[in-house]
Amino acid sequence: MHKAPTGTTLAFDFGEARIGVAEGDAEVGIVHPLATVSGQNNEVKFEAIAVLVREWQPRQLVVGLPTHADGTEHELTRLSRKFGRRLHGRFNLPVYWVDERMSSLYAESLLAEAQVFGKKQKTVLDQVAAQAILQGFFDGGAAEYFNGREEGQS
Repeated sequence: MHKAPTGTTLAFDFGEARIGVAEGDAEVGIVHPLATVSGQNNEVKFEAIAVLVREWQPRQLVVGLPTHADGTEHELTRLSRKFGRRLHGRFNLPVYWVDERMSSLYAESLLAEAQVFGKKQKTVLDQVAAQAILQGFFDGGAAEYFNGREEGQS
């Protein structure tokens, strides 16, 4: 078992078109929406992520792992795992995967509570979903951990 994470953490809500990013501090447990990354190709997206990694100097990365409601995996689950492995390969930081099944509902309810609707909501929804993923990580831990070796299935 690896020790509990400390320090700055960046979390990602991976989507094929947009990637929501949130930042938080593991010791304090406070999480903030940070950015939405998009671009015509993966290289553009990873360059934007590299800027955030340089700026925030995270100790670890968290990626939401989408599954069906019953927990079974689908194509976006596979793509999210691939994204997490690429993050590790590029930035050499530990990657934690967190079950994100409730993150979109959580994000929508937070935004409704803040009276953010319509087009304005769409622009921040991915960031707030990443915020929900990171809060879930701080509150409940990771579903899986990756430090360069293939993760074991439990």
